[in-house]
Amino acid sequence: MTAWDIKPQGVQGQLKVVGTHAGDLEKALNSMVTAMSEAAQAAGTAVPGTVASTPLQGPVAPGQAPLSRAAAGPVAAALGEYLQMRQPQLKAMAERIQAAVLGAATATNEYVEGDLDTAKQAQDAARSVRLDLLKDMGAGK
Repeated sequence: MTAWDIKPQGVQGQLKVVGTHAGDLEKALNSMVTAMSEAAQAAGTAVPGTVASTPLQGPVAPGQAPLSRAAAGPVAAALGEYLQMRQPQLKAMAERIQAAVLGAATATNEYVEGDLDTAKQAQDAARSVRLDLLKDMGAGK
């Protein structure tokens, strides 16, 4: 049988690295949404002289107030549609990262628990053999 060679501290270190990169990815995605929102605002409308009090139709970053300038033009609509179409993939990406990190942590914990159980069984077996030897030695006198 092949022996396992998992170093829990090494796994923990790698999970921290992955967590850092996942945070960086989240920041990049939020920046992308903000930039697309600003691009939608800057694109304006396809109709000159529209009323500036209507809200924009483009994407808005989470937690950001709706845009105040009218921009219902084709660029704003396209950017909004792009983000709407990509939202399931972006959500799935975040869920996969989370599942991978949790899965690796759970598997490593189970490995450690298995090692502890195996060590306990070995100690119990050694203790049993020792007790049997002591009994045999005492019975032989």
